[in-house]
Amino acid sequence: MSDGKAHGAPSGRLVRAASGVAREVVRVPLPTPEGEFDVRAFACPSGSVHLMLIRGDLGDGRGVLTRLHSECLTGDALGSLRCDCGVQLRTALRFIASEGRGVLLYATGHEGRGIGLIDKLRAYVLQDGGLDTFEANRHLGLPAEAREYGDAAACLAALGIRSVRLLTNNPHKETGLRRSGIEIDQVVALATSPHARNLRYLRTKERMGHVRPTGEDLREELPRALDVTALQGSIAPRHSRPYVVLKYAQTLDGRIATSTGDSKWISGESERRASHALRAASDAVLVGIGTVIADDPQLTVRLVPGASPLRIVLDTTLRVPADAQILADAAPTLVITSERSSAERRDELRRRGVGLQVVDADPPWGVGLAAALALLREAGIRSLLVEGGAAVITSFLRQRLADRVVVAIAPTILGAGTEAVGDLSAARVSDGLHLARRSVHLVGDDVVLAGDVV
Repeated sequence: MSDGKAHGAPSGRLVRAASGVAREVVRVPLPTPEGEFDVRAFACPSGSVHLMLIRGDLGDGRGVLTRLHSECLTGDALGSLRCDCGVQLRTALRFIASEGRGVLLYATGHEGRGIGLIDKLRAYVLQDGGLDTFEANRHLGLPAEAREYGDAAACLAALGIRSVRLLTNNPHKETGLRRSGIEIDQVVALATSPHARNLRYLRTKERMGHVRPTGEDLREELPRALDVTALQGSIAPRHSRPYVVLKYAQTLDGRIATSTGDSKWISGESERRASHALRAASDAVLVGIGTVIADDPQLTVRLVPGASPLRIVLDTTLRVPADAQILADAAPTLVITSERSSAERRDELRRRGVGLQVVDADPPWGVGLAAALALLREAGIRSLLVEGGAAVITSFLRQRLADRVVVAIAPTILGAGTEAVGDLSAARVSDGLHLARRSVHLVGDDVVLAGDVV
């Protein structure tokens, strides 16, 4: 608490700003995954309630790291991937917690840039028909930007905040706060790595004057957020399956692990960040049970700001360990198994909240890939990132179920070890799979090659 008042006791303090009077009505500590924040609720002149999540001693109120976050029920609470709001909310809280001093102002009444929840959903329908955010709002007879920031300025003034370092990509927020009497010392960009579902929306934001919300393009010196759409390619799901990207890292001589099974880390940190950005851009990420047992991966997005995708494990007989990280609640998990697995083990996983689906086995590959992909497409998965291991990668290529391949090549030679790709029955060079629409990127010490499978 920055002024020593008791938690939960309304202060009743009135603050008059450009928008009128803001009244603090309640105060309470709120524990979050980013630590505990002091939450104060203000009743605003417009009738809305703004929440102030405060970390640390605000002192003289100068240079306070501040995020003015507009309410977004679909993104913040439901985790919608049509926007970047939920990721921005969590990222801003982490930034403030890391600094140890700052404020996140959660502005209600700002849903859909101020047009409200119902009209935002109506705009979504029009966007699905081909319009962008700006065009959809205009078609509905609504402004593209209807938010006002006087209430927010009144709440900041109530806390004694005199100047802020504003976490935003939106110049309208900066202008709105300045007009309402809040000094802006610095604007700090809050880019997020894009998802295939929100890339068009984020690019529309640029048309509306936002600082590049997706971060920078893929390059050797990687920024905090990363746009890897050049690697992902043009997503075109089929009726029977998602769009599939195979992604793996190998040595110069084509190994993904040593002869003893070690694979950490073949590629460098910069390339691994690109891999996390690819996860953030996809609906789901898939591995085989061999990878789970050998590497115990989390398959979450940690190295860039972005949403973690659905994690999928192909596990013919349900060998997944009970303590595997992929079963933890950091992101949802779906295990696809066959009728060869035990009913008791299936029930055990379901009781833990793990999704589980049974498809026919397809010897000699195990879980039937075509049936598994059809199941995923029916569930609404449009883009699938496949990260291995070698048997899974080979099966996708052998059965012609991959649309794009992304390979990171490390400047290392191992000799004996695990090959990235097994037998594809190519008797002649011309029988091999070829890549079209290729792009090559230098990422740290690694070379990343991407291309569509012909």
